[in-house]
Amino acid sequence: MEAALLGGFIKVILPRLFALIDDKYKLHKGVKSDIKFLVKELRMIVGAIDDDELSAASSSAAARLSIQDLRELAHGIEDCIDGLAYRATWEQQASFFRRSVRLRPPKALKTSAQLAREMQRLRQMAKEAHDRKQRYAADFPAGGQPSSATQPVDESPSCPSDPRILDADLVGVDEPLAELLEQLAEGQPSRLKVIAVVGFCGLGKTALAAEVYNRETRSERFEKHAWVYAALRSPREVLADMLRKLSSDAPSCQGKSVLETSDVGQLCAELKQQLVKKRYFIVIDDIRTEDQWKTIKSALPADKGISSRILVTTTIQSVANACSSSNGYVHKMSRLDKICSKQLFTKKACPDKYSCYKQPDPAEVLKKCDGQPLALVTIGEFLQAKGWPTGPSCEDICTQIGYHLENDKSFEKMRGVLIHNYTTLPSHALKACLLYFGMFPSNRPIRKKSLLRRWLAEGFVEPQPSPSSPDPIAAFNALIDRNIIEPINLSNNDNVKTCQTYGMMREFILHMSISQNFVTLFCNDKIEPKYVRRLSLHESSATDADSFSNVDLSLVRSLAIFGKASQTVLDLSKYHLLRVLDLEKCEELKDDHVKDICNLLLLKYLSLGGGVTTIPRDIVKLKHLVSLDVRRTKIQILHVEVFQLPSLIHLFGKFKLTDMVKPKSEVHEFLSKGKSNLETLAGFVTDGSGGFLHLMCYMNKLSKVKISCESPAGCADRTHLKEVIQQFIEDEKQANVGSRSLSLHFSKCCEELLNSLKGPCYLSSLKLHGDLAALPQFVVSLRGLRELCLSSTKLTTGVLEALSNLNYLQYLKLVAHDLEKFIARDRAFCRLLRLSLELQCPTFPTIEEGALPFLVTLQLLCKDLHGLSDLKIEYLKHLKEVTLDPRVTPTTRGEWEKAARGHPNRPKVLLLKSVDAAQSELAGYPIASGPAESAITESYVASEGSIQETSIQALLNQGLVGSSSVMRKQNTSVLSNMGLSEVSSALR
Repeated sequence: MEAALLGGFIKVILPRLFALIDDKYKLHKGVKSDIKFLVKELRMIVGAIDDDELSAASSSAAARLSIQDLRELAHGIEDCIDGLAYRATWEQQASFFRRSVRLRPPKALKTSAQLAREMQRLRQMAKEAHDRKQRYAADFPAGGQPSSATQPVDESPSCPSDPRILDADLVGVDEPLAELLEQLAEGQPSRLKVIAVVGFCGLGKTALAAEVYNRETRSERFEKHAWVYAALRSPREVLADMLRKLSSDAPSCQGKSVLETSDVGQLCAELKQQLVKKRYFIVIDDIRTEDQWKTIKSALPADKGISSRILVTTTIQSVANACSSSNGYVHKMSRLDKICSKQLFTKKACPDKYSCYKQPDPAEVLKKCDGQPLALVTIGEFLQAKGWPTGPSCEDICTQIGYHLENDKSFEKMRGVLIHNYTTLPSHALKACLLYFGMFPSNRPIRKKSLLRRWLAEGFVEPQPSPSSPDPIAAFNALIDRNIIEPINLSNNDNVKTCQTYGMMREFILHMSISQNFVTLFCNDKIEPKYVRRLSLHESSATDADSFSNVDLSLVRSLAIFGKASQTVLDLSKYHLLRVLDLEKCEELKDDHVKDICNLLLLKYLSLGGGVTTIPRDIVKLKHLVSLDVRRTKIQILHVEVFQLPSLIHLFGKFKLTDMVKPKSEVHEFLSKGKSNLETLAGFVTDGSGGFLHLMCYMNKLSKVKISCESPAGCADRTHLKEVIQQFIEDEKQANVGSRSLSLHFSKCCEELLNSLKGPCYLSSLKLHGDLAALPQFVVSLRGLRELCLSSTKLTTGVLEALSNLNYLQYLKLVAHDLEKFIARDRAFCRLLRLSLELQCPTFPTIEEGALPFLVTLQLLCKDLHGLSDLKIEYLKHLKEVTLDPRVTPTTRGEWEKAARGHPNRPKVLLLKSVDAAQSELAGYPIASGPAESAITESYVASEGSIQETSIQALLNQGLVGSSSVMRKQNTSVLSNMGLSEVSSALR
């Protein structure tokens, strides 16, 4: 595992090291020679690491020491690279400012001679590391074969091949068991049905499947039964095992010759012969790839008139979707609630002879395990083995949970599950992305877009994917798909908005990231590493300056503070190589703390909060800054110099802008030459000044804009604002298919402005917050509009009628006190996939048959919702999810659950709740109840799984963009050619 992380790190710094040969760094020939030598050495190191991983050689003690040598070398090279980049940036700044001010070089700036000597030292380190490995080569397994001492243990979660030997004493499975048994029995009686059970390792998928299998074998409803284990097996091995079990009572099998054949086709033919015209039930446990499933599926007949059943378990969502894509069903495993968690833990921790003794307080254990059955069983059995009640307490065990996970034999199965999920990640970059979650406090929702921007700033991923590095969206989706991280809330386009790690996976990530010196976490008043590269401070834990007296902060690349911090930590002059600075949740942050921020010349990501009221004008020096977020600050006026930042792409806040921009000023010259790369401006407040609005006309790459018109003056100055909005939405050539989003917060006096906007125009997303008497004409004429949010006191029948005719709309959210009477008739909202109605009064529209023909998700957020309110969901043929306000009465909720059970798709019914503002990164952020709330959240999953919506969306998108193929040249043509437009859109 150590080698994998180091290999990924080296692959990140290799191109940066090679780039130093460029003439702009003005290096001597000798230094360039050293760089070329190190590039070749690092490439060989990566190759050796990959070979060691395949042969398991890296598990030897000598190999681990060698990895430590190489890590120190790689870190030294990275420090040297960043030192050169810092110097080059400073020299550029010095040249720029030399006309007006004499700049003194900062203390962090190394001379060319010092950097040359450092490069020589690194070259010598590489030679010494190579020589050391050669001297002790006998300790490394030869020929790619591991020695007996280092023979690897299968880290894959083990599973018995016979389900009857599984522990039948299950807790909290009554509802999912009843659901699966019902799915086996119902459905079209004449068709094969595949049921997929999906979830993270250790949630009890195999135990649940075994209980279903054992009950069905006793019921004799199926003529043939088989249970096979698929993990780490080829399709041939799985098919041979299946044939062996199915043919044990069938003399027609051709004996061992068939079972031992390597011909998959022959095995498939024999299986079909065994199963043809028979009703069978087969469980395939722990299937891991879609290709494996396709081969297995080809051997299983789907005879018409015979309702056979296949039950698969998997940890990967995309595999579950593929298995159940045709006449199937997906059951997503939930974690246990607190009651069931306590019951299971107590049963495993306390021997029967102590049944009358006071039970241990499991609060800390329940928090660590987070409803994961395997974790609860592991700690419970460990506590009993240590001699409860005289042994260690629950608190003692939880304090040392990282140590137990790594070293204690009782945790071996849990350890294997976690290590398997880490080591099977398909790239080194993905492993680094996962470990980065160690920077965040536990139980705190993490904003996806912020996380992706930080990954990019760190260099773990690239905007354009490569064989060695995925793009940030692909990396995030891979972790979600494997159920390693948990999505908390979905956005209007069904993308994840926030996420978190949970349970033992969280503990494993922390332990791995800290032990590898990937992250230094300060949350218990002590800090051990002398050299820190990523520093995270949690919950008012770093208020003692002495804690950092021996820590070198000059090499820190990422700094995140959650809570209070001492002046030593907040002294930004100590940080020279920062790329990521997150002070959004830093308490008592003041303007004085950020006065040195402009000397962080390599900074790419900056997020501020606290009591900060201004940013220094010298921020223009941060030439590498890509993302600036001041939403949590008290900044009301932002210096216009921010728009001179050449790399700035994302700017977040709610601020006014200084209006004193002279025609020949540096800011004006910079923007007028088209140098701005700004894509996200969300958002600014207009108060009647037109100077900045004029400058916006030069920001040709803007694709997301948020504007607030809060004062009467802002509404009075309609000319400049209209020009800006009109230019942003214009679509004269009708050639745009990319993402372009506009959000307007306005008062009633701005309605005239909206009505003055003319087509042809293009937006993919529009949000209007303010009173609307009628739908503005430009909205009706918008081409490409997929997402629309209207927030108004009352929405009229005329507005609703106009909305129903927006043919390309896929998501609609209406927030209002009430809706006027409206009937959605046949073909109304013909392409809508998701509808959200947030109302004070339960005035819902009438839905006739044929309306909303493709609707998948329905949100009804009204606490006074009474029953079904005459909403006939049987007309919604593709519905798979209904979300209700958590304050609805139990009777109302029961009626919706009954209606869901009667729907052919059996949509799931969810309750919406709000994240604790103290824990959320974005206060007041709503989320759907997570798995831990399974006691109050019913889950009836649609028959077609998520494949259904994906196929519908693809079909609609083809119709939406089929006639357009060229992006607006000045906005996204370059990004599209590079394959970056999707990434850029996901980060806004």
